Amino acid sequence: MIRKLVSFDWAMKKLLRSKANFGILEGFLSELLNEDITIVQVIESEGNKETIDDKFNRVDLKVIDKNKKVIIIELQFDRQFDFLQRMLYGTSKVISEHMKETDPYSNVSKVISVNILYFNIGDGEDYIYCGKTKFYGLHNKSELKLSSKQKELFKADTVSDIYPEYFLLEIINFDDIAKNTLDEWIYFLKNEEIKDNFSAKGLREAKQKLDVLKMSDSEREEYENYQRQLHQEASMYQSHYVSGKMDGEKIGIVKGREEGREEGREEEKLIQEKKRKNDKLKIAKKMLQQKIRITDIIEMIGLTREEIEEV
Repeated sequence: MIRKLVSFDWAMKKLLRSKANFGILEGFLSELLNEDITIVQVIESEGNKETIDDKFNRVDLKVIDKNKKVIIIELQFDRQFDFLQRMLYGTSKVISEHMKETDPYSNVSKVISVNILYFNIGDGEDYIYCGKTKFYGLHNKSELKLSSKQKELFKADTVSDIYPEYFLLEIINFDDIAKNTLDEWIYFLKNEEIKDNFSAKGLREAKQKLDVLKMSDSEREEYENYQRQLHQEASMYQSHYVSGKMDGEKIGIVKGREEGREEGREEEKLIQEKKRKNDKLKIAKKMLQQKIRITDIIEMIGLTREEIEEV
């Protein structure tokens, strides 16, 4: 039987900071980075807060890879509209927080930013994206490489090994078909369930320690309040996204109307109303996938029950 488990973001806030539970995070990061990762410590900083309305919902980890190289991993959940800028700010903040003023720049730590997202960050067909920094020649497109002395000094093989590396996990786009062990983790992050045949590192331990039924009544009540808050935040994000999109479309329509003929006005209006409704239906579908109640969806985005049930 598949047991309902605590969501990973809640576990990250409340349970996974304990050394006794490091095996869960180590398993997830090892599957994502495709090498064995060992957590040395959770680094507490001003970004690691524990209230529901955190500005940053993140955990900074000092880890070592298979070559005993120290890496700082910033693991965060995000539902904010200005995500791309915040991601850049977050990695810059991590570097500055863990760099002493007297240290040479060669001591700057490698930072890997792992972002678990419950919204679409852009227009793409995948659900896992990786971003690295590379430099190319403006004329011949050749890639800039490290010299042998730089490799020795920085303990790196390529320029991208020095700069922050980003992983974007768009959980909502996963089709629930686990084709490999990393997909098994994505399935858990999306559905809060672990199937009996899953074998990814860390999942067996997660299944034992993150069981909702093992929570006390007060813990379960706090957890349920947290989940309701997240659903509300996700719905507000979607509403703001659609509102902003509609505003941009209206500007274009106004310009077209000023230059076009009067008879085009009503046609444009009908087109925009249809697009607006389609956008709302798409949002409703995603909210249903997140198990938000129909009554809440009706209140948040203004569709009728019949329209939502058709979805």
